[in-house]
Amino acid sequence: MNQESADTHRPVLAELRARMQARRDEAVRAWRIHLRPDTLLSALRRIADDTLRGLLKIHPLPVGACAAAVGGYGRGELYPGSDLDILILLERAPDAADRERIEALVAALWDIGLEPGLSVRTLEQCRHEAAADITIQTSLLEARWLAGGRSLFRRFRERMQQDLDPRDFYLAKRTEMQQRHARHQDTPYALEPNCKEAPGGLRDLQVLLWLARAAGLGDTWRAVARTDLLTSAEFRALRRAELAFKRLRIELHLLAGRREDRVLFDLQPRLARVYGFIDQPHRRAGELLMQRYYWAARVVCQVNRLLMLALEERLFPRPQDETVALDEDFCVRRERLALVREDAFERTPSLLLKVFLVTQRHPELQGMAAGTLRAMWHARHRIDRAFRDDPANRRLFLEILRQPRGIVHALRDMTMWNILPRYLPVFRRIVGQMQHDLFHAYTVDQHILMVIRNLRRFTMPEHAQEYPLASQLIAGLDDHWLLYVAALFHDIAKGRGGDHSQLGAAEVRRFARRHGLPRESVELLDFLVREHLTLSQVAQKRDLSDPRVIHEFAAKVGSGRRLAALYLLTVADIRGTSPKVWNTWKGKLLEDLYHRTLAALGGERPDTRTILALRKDAAAAEVRRMGLRDDSREAFWSQLDVAYFLRHDANEIAWHTRHLYHCFQGPDPVVRARVLGQSEALQILAYAPDRPDLFMDICTYFDRHGLSIQDARIHTTRQGWALDSFIVLLPEHDRDYRSYAALIEHELRAALGGGPAARRDAPAPRAGSRRSRAFPIMPSVTLQPDELGGNWRLSVTAADRVGLLHDLARVFARHDVNLRMAKIMTLGDRVEDIFVLDGPGLEHPRGQRQFERQVLEALGAAADATAPADSADSTNPTTHPTLNPHPPSP
Repeated sequence: MNQESADTHRPVLAELRARMQARRDEAVRAWRIHLRPDTLLSALRRIADDTLRGLLKIHPLPVGACAAAVGGYGRGELYPGSDLDILILLERAPDAADRERIEALVAALWDIGLEPGLSVRTLEQCRHEAAADITIQTSLLEARWLAGGRSLFRRFRERMQQDLDPRDFYLAKRTEMQQRHARHQDTPYALEPNCKEAPGGLRDLQVLLWLARAAGLGDTWRAVARTDLLTSAEFRALRRAELAFKRLRIELHLLAGRREDRVLFDLQPRLARVYGFIDQPHRRAGELLMQRYYWAARVVCQVNRLLMLALEERLFPRPQDETVALDEDFCVRRERLALVREDAFERTPSLLLKVFLVTQRHPELQGMAAGTLRAMWHARHRIDRAFRDDPANRRLFLEILRQPRGIVHALRDMTMWNILPRYLPVFRRIVGQMQHDLFHAYTVDQHILMVIRNLRRFTMPEHAQEYPLASQLIAGLDDHWLLYVAALFHDIAKGRGGDHSQLGAAEVRRFARRHGLPRESVELLDFLVREHLTLSQVAQKRDLSDPRVIHEFAAKVGSGRRLAALYLLTVADIRGTSPKVWNTWKGKLLEDLYHRTLAALGGERPDTRTILALRKDAAAAEVRRMGLRDDSREAFWSQLDVAYFLRHDANEIAWHTRHLYHCFQGPDPVVRARVLGQSEALQILAYAPDRPDLFMDICTYFDRHGLSIQDARIHTTRQGWALDSFIVLLPEHDRDYRSYAALIEHELRAALGGGPAARRDAPAPRAGSRRSRAFPIMPSVTLQPDELGGNWRLSVTAADRVGLLHDLARVFARHDVNLRMAKIMTLGDRVEDIFVLDGPGLEHPRGQRQFERQVLEALGAAADATAPADSADSTNPTTHPTLNPHPPSP
């Protein structure tokens, strides 16, 4: 198109754009009044249709061609931020003139503010592309005529329908759906779910309609409901969920000002205001919103599973479905568990639990038949107080937990179909409960099921190499199924306020007594739930080289059986929080604490003199194996005090001795690094003249290289040299520990010696993660004297960020405070660090208060970096307080 033609059309384009925007604004205003999703989507589609047809008057299609809407636009649904999926269908391959016309149309679409997703194809090209890609085939099946040759469009529709094989289409869409679910971790309970693509989202409903249309059952839910695939109750529940998700997607687009289908953390509070939710004493408005989301997503998952099975039975009929009776209530049909009588659950409610037990006991089954699932879903209301009080049902529930297989699958299905939340009302309270602690990646109920899955894996031989100690311990633990009960209750009191461990212990005691468990089992469950955080806290926050720490923990545990059970629950719990929280170094800490506590429970007393002598003897033997003489070793050891030998194990002492015995008198700094285990972490030795800002400089170096400090042990020799030891992890996804070891030895030594690698300025600040910005945590500081006096214990909690340890070290130096030991615990985006300190700056109350205040100010910088920015919400809140106006009854 030449410049003169473009200038001629510019006023027309401006008028089209202004008219389109005015109509869109009016449609949104009407939406705010009536909140009818289908009405808005249809209105936006009509506006786009009219605008496109107006454009075609000044930028006509090639001769004989037609324009068709495809995808969601073809379906008649256009969301505020969606682009226009348009097919230009040609009679023949385009020539230069055709291409020029199409390019002019595309440019005009962009000029007026429409974002086209344009494809240009002949009829044969459409058939070829559809045969090669199920996504393209699906999009073309929803084509809707817009303009141009109607006869060409009719031929196109006829060919698409002729080429459609309902069976192949079903198998391809089922595979596509499974792959899509896998990309979203196969759960609708992600904390930032995609309301379109995730399991339980809009796409799952669209898949069902596509398959129903391919099977000739209708292309609307009302048409499908007239078949035997949907009951009236299921139709109503599905329609409510669909409208709820459509509204949510509309609100997301309007709030973000673009196409955004993820319910992001920073959008959740604003969405909650739009829906009219308000904060409650122990729950944020965003949490209430998301719990409604998960309820709606569960309905979609339920209906999707029912209809996929029903469609499979319809599309792949068998001439004679052989039925094999299992007992008087259940039979096997098409390799799935079926009911002998359709009203079995209504007549005998206890079968609502027995059905899962039967499935566990028959591993040859391919799950439950659609009729069984439908009957179970509709009979769930039969689980009431009388059902829960029935001793037979209590025995059935315990029997499900005692089975050697199928436990996780059974509990997941019991949750999905509202059986577990009805049987355990206390569990219902945490279904869909968000966790804003910056390290959990799942809702509370899904985290609990993940922990049970991890415990189950400990019992499976194929996972023994992954969990060697856990596999060994669980094999020797009587009644290990009690761990599943402990896992079921360990977080069940979250969201109530108060100590969830204590509240959960009360709940598990009540459960155990109601189910007739022996006293010993009740006491074990009470201990596990009440103390389920203790082993992790001691391992990651206390000095495991201190015999008193081990003795105190052993006294609390009391027995080897309790210790083994607590270790198993702790490992499963940490690994069930998020893929990013667990690392091999944490695993090593937990194992070390387990073994040392087990030795203490076996009768070892924390005699410091004995431990010191044994540790020195073991280190001396290792040093001799390295070829060093005793006199060389003793010269170096004479510079070290008792505290050094108690804080380091024999292997570490020997490693330090090997590298320092010949140069401990200076004058140059020494830095050594070694890989721990199978690339689990790096241990770094830094030996240099002590000075107030030494720790700060080391932290600065680590921060600049993205190294995460997991443990720090600070010691000063009698000659005034710092002998510091660190455990660090590499940046995420980087496993080349050996290359890093050589680099650190060179660069850190230069930095400590004031060489060219030295950098004294603080690391550049970096904004916290989106999650930490949306849910900032209040920094906290606690300063307490240790049990024997002389040292101080500083506990800090804050959002993690680059440079945090550097800022804390700067406060230490400013107040003349010496760092004796550090225990660093990073939980996702949150840090919980412990520092053991001494120094003249802490000798007086006034100095202590000033020190605490400045530490808090340093942590406050982390809070400022992660605080969400205030932004005016241009969308008026409505009086509709729920995501799903009629949430499904659980």
